[in-house]
Amino acid sequence: MKRTAAKSESATCAHKLVSSLQTRFVEGLENLATELGSTQRFSPVEWFRDEGIHGGGIRYETADGDLIGRGSVNVSQVHYDDTPEKKLGSASAISTIIHPVNPLAPSVHIHISWTEMKNGGGYWRMMADLNPSNENKQHTAQFFSAMKSAAPEQYNEGVAQGERYFYIPALGRHRGVAHFYLEEYNSGDADTDYHLAKAVGEAAIDTYVDILAQVLRSGEQGTTAQQEMQLAYHTLYFFQVLTLDRGTTTGLLVHDQNDVGIMGSLPAYVDRMLLKSWVDRMQPPQHQLLNALVASLPEENPALVDAEVKRKLASVVRNHYRAHPEAINMQASGNVIPPTVKNHS
Repeated sequence: MKRTAAKSESATCAHKLVSSLQTRFVEGLENLATELGSTQRFSPVEWFRDEGIHGGGIRYETADGDLIGRGSVNVSQVHYDDTPEKKLGSASAISTIIHPVNPLAPSVHIHISWTEMKNGGGYWRMMADLNPSNENKQHTAQFFSAMKSAAPEQYNEGVAQGERYFYIPALGRHRGVAHFYLEEYNSGDADTDYHLAKAVGEAAIDTYVDILAQVLRSGEQGTTAQQEMQLAYHTLYFFQVLTLDRGTTTGLLVHDQNDVGIMGSLPAYVDRMLLKSWVDRMQPPQHQLLNALVASLPEENPALVDAEVKRKLASVVRNHYRAHPEAINMQASGNVIPPTVKNHS
């Protein structure tokens, strides 16, 4: 089986960019592991959209290691060059999440993508957010500073959209401490926008690897209380991704050919009882969604989120929004809501 590539020049350039970011991140993390004497590495997993006819992707993943509990660095390109009735030409993206074992080391989420329509229009989506369970104010400031250097003119808007997108109304708090998010970004200058996406992606990757290195080189392992805070935070992360994250939901609604990859952002373990305690805070019909998600987890606590569980969770989310399509309006958004599902229809 072979993945085909999009034909347009801009899609080819975008795919080269996100692939270079993937290589940069995986090599940075593996070089750090080698320095620290760890044998943990990332393994490639390929997936195909419609048996490769409409593209697919490759992700580098790692799990249950001494440094990283769960990590996924996924690059994909889906295109519809042979399907004239679809509005979408192609979508090229890197989506990555790293959840370290050490409770003093923050998780990170980075997404850079180019979406191209057949009418000639297109836009970038840029996201970078630092997600510590035990915040280090210096790391937060370092991450913000990197984003400001990479996107000085867009910085205030990126932070504002990020603060809006990653807010969790039911819990009255944000996921993460440093957020940068630009949705449907197109300044009208294709070359400038490409270099902005490149700068944001590289800055987020390099800054995170440096922050992770600072923590791991220190030798500090964290206390039992900090480990408990990490489990609670990973549970909050799980909650936000599966009840609010529009990108995750639309990805699951568009197709079912990469469910484990789409769920690659989930941490290894969550507190099942803590999740259940949040059901009463949910507005209808989202309380049904959370109940079904909890029921899909193993009954032990903490609950392991492995590949089999990820597939169950993907089905729960997909079935919920097919039964309650209006509930998508209750999900997170920046300043605009891209019609992703409609574009793929």
